[in-house]
Amino acid sequence: MSFEIKDKDLAGRIGKLRTKSGTIETPAFFPVVNPFRTKESVTVEKIREIGFNQIITNAFIIMQRLGDEAVKMGVHKVVGYDGVIMTDSGAYQLLMYGKERIRIDPIKIVEFQDRIGSDIAVIADIPTRDDSTYEEALASVEETLRRAKAVADMIEQSKTLWVLPIQGGVYVDLVARSAAAASSMNEYGMYAIGSPVTVLEKYEFWKIVDMVATAKKYLPHDKPVHLFGGGHPIIMPLMVALGIDSFDSASYILYARDGRYITEHGTYRIKELDYLPCECPICSKYEPKEILEMPREERVRLIATHNLYVIAREIRRIKEAIREGRLWELIEERARTHPYVREALNHVIKYVDWIERLDPVIRGKSRGLFLYNRTSYFRPELLRHRKRVIERILKEIESGTIRNIVLVPANTLVKPFHDAEHFKKILKDTDITDEHAILFYVPFFDIVPYDIDETYPYSQFEAPLHPEPSIINMMCDTIRRILKIAQDTQAHVKFVYASDIEDTDTCREVLEFCEVSNYIQCIKLD
Repeated sequence: MSFEIKDKDLAGRIGKLRTKSGTIETPAFFPVVNPFRTKESVTVEKIREIGFNQIITNAFIIMQRLGDEAVKMGVHKVVGYDGVIMTDSGAYQLLMYGKERIRIDPIKIVEFQDRIGSDIAVIADIPTRDDSTYEEALASVEETLRRAKAVADMIEQSKTLWVLPIQGGVYVDLVARSAAAASSMNEYGMYAIGSPVTVLEKYEFWKIVDMVATAKKYLPHDKPVHLFGGGHPIIMPLMVALGIDSFDSASYILYARDGRYITEHGTYRIKELDYLPCECPICSKYEPKEILEMPREERVRLIATHNLYVIAREIRRIKEAIREGRLWELIEERARTHPYVREALNHVIKYVDWIERLDPVIRGKSRGLFLYNRTSYFRPELLRHRKRVIERILKEIESGTIRNIVLVPANTLVKPFHDAEHFKKILKDTDITDEHAILFYVPFFDIVPYDIDETYPYSQFEAPLHPEPSIINMMCDTIRRILKIAQDTQAHVKFVYASDIEDTDTCREVLEFCEVSNYIQCIKLD
């Protein structure tokens, strides 16, 4: 078993996860398959046809139903599927029904999964419920780690790829404790974020952001991380951006049984739809009224099939976004579809420094940036620009390397900026020499030096012509820092501005600062 990372964007990656039954390309989704409930289910043949070369099933249920017969058959024959099969130990049942009703022997369930030939398997962890007290959450962390150590020798001898769940739930200090301890257990080739199902069902996505980001900071980067219960495409781009490599869920069939129709931006009751907003084979063939008139089993199967097509499409869209370096744009698009996703993206901004360290500087395939609003300001490429370029400029002014500065507004309709007519006029009418450091000030980027304005991404982006005031204010804060250091070092500045820069309080403060300085000359554009 091995995991090879092929491409990266933000903390997300496209990888090749090799198992004994085949290779999975990540990010990947594992549809949950119950081999003993077939009347309304989507067949495994259909699941593979849709594009899923991996599934997950429940070893605890198989052991209860078939016992040693399952060992003789092997899990692939039990399920009727020759692709990669992941098995869960029954923790979901434990989470839903409690330890009073569900009893799982942690040693026997590991032995059973190994003997039935699971490709990927999960130890018998103790899930942390979202309503657990701190003491209960701590107990689930400690017991899961104790069990992981107890079966470590068995894991080391197994040909199965074993998953160690990270517990702690909404208590991020416990998640950190769990992940830090788990990262030292080299017997495990894969990790998982445990117990998010009930949080996801409540659409409390910001809590999952904290759980995933905290765990990822401690887990080794060269091993894949799975998210249990991540079954709705609305949250998948955000989770991949934080470093989740795979998901599993029965959402596609559970939603279908309730008449719920999945889209990338939310879920609808099919009885409330007049049209099906999708082009999958199901939606291209039927109208909502036709599906509603079908027998229940057929209706559920068709909606579930559609739901799988939508999930498969979103996984492909995420991969292409990673290849093009625009995963941040995709999560911004998704954030506009639901208030809770927007709230989760605002939570992601807390971790943007960590994401920037993982985000690749050089990409094999890239596309121009689309910049929208305040969240775009925190995009890692822009954060990296401000950390490296602007800090260098400030240090050079402070050290006296730069003694003469020209600050010029960029025309974002003209790229590179130095081709703009207003800039050529400034060069012609103003006393600017080779000794001047010419700095364009640009919303989102703040400051772009003249000598790099042709390089990526400064000539390869699109942004609003009239950004929201907070973007202008942050740019002006940077301008003010430059002016303050220039004044302190007695460097001479020509500050060229247009009338619209006076539209915000921060911009007016910049102009007021210029007016009282002996070293700053303000030049207003006609």
